[in-house]
Amino acid sequence: MIRFGILGAGNIAHRFAASLAKVEGAELVAASRRTAGKAAAFLAEVPCTPGARAYGDHEALLADPEVDAIYLALPHDLHHAWALRALDAGKAVLCEKPAMLSEAEAAEVTAAARERGLLFMEAMKTRFVPLHPHVVDAVGALGPVARVHASLCNDALAAYRTRDTYILGGGPGSGVLLDCGIYCASWLDELLPGEIAVERVDTAFYEGSDVYVDAHMTIGGVAAELECACDRARPRQLVVEGERGVLAVDDLHRPQHAELRIAGEPTRDLDAPYEVDDFYGQITHFCSLMRAGALESPKMPHAATLRCARMLDRIRAAW
Repeated sequence: MIRFGILGAGNIAHRFAASLAKVEGAELVAASRRTAGKAAAFLAEVPCTPGARAYGDHEALLADPEVDAIYLALPHDLHHAWALRALDAGKAVLCEKPAMLSEAEAAEVTAAARERGLLFMEAMKTRFVPLHPHVVDAVGALGPVARVHASLCNDALAAYRTRDTYILGGGPGSGVLLDCGIYCASWLDELLPGEIAVERVDTAFYEGSDVYVDAHMTIGGVAAELECACDRARPRQLVVEGERGVLAVDDLHRPQHAELRIAGEPTRDLDAPYEVDDFYGQITHFCSLMRAGALESPKMPHAATLRCARMLDRIRAAW
């Protein structure tokens, strides 16, 4: 049995816990928040083992010998420090995206995981949904890729202004590029090998946080566009243009449907519903890696975490 502790049991951790309950051979045994009372309230709301421990101190959870792995769901700017502390405590780490704020931070954490012989994986759930292999196969059918446009835009700024959210506030972990742009970066990393060159970045800011980013790049000589927003609604799609046709993937951060249009052929709808939900695939994969004694994932390797962080670093440098 793989015993998980949740470090930072906030909103997204509820969805993780619900999915974890469906994973065979894994269970939630502990959670930490700012106070033990809040951690206990969280555990009362989600599936967990009888007697699951509630901690008001993250260090106390890491010292728990009955915890094998950490789901790190703290705000973005806390990932680096607490991933290192979790690894120092001998825990495997499944870290919410974006894994780190920069390539330098990602390099330090992945090196620490290798040195300690522990598994570290960025929770890039798009790589573990049932549609993913169909998307990869469809891209292969397009012939040489000429352009990729990855867009994840939401009109949510008014809602964000009314509640406490790490996306706003101007802090080091704030902004839509880290929160949504990382999904776009992951697709671009997978589909386009080669050097990343940023040509132009258009941005909008609110109280010091980026709320719209449109980055035009070339990656390995292929035109690429990364677009993300929380202040406007635009198509949330991955569009891959190739010599023979076009592939459009809907809801690129939670994909279940894509449309493949090859010249001279009928349009093909690619449908692949979740097995349970959009978290389940990455959790089962992570657990299988732990059982195998692996130090990183072949689907979301350390190199991908580093390259995605590098892409966001260069976009920020360009604006």
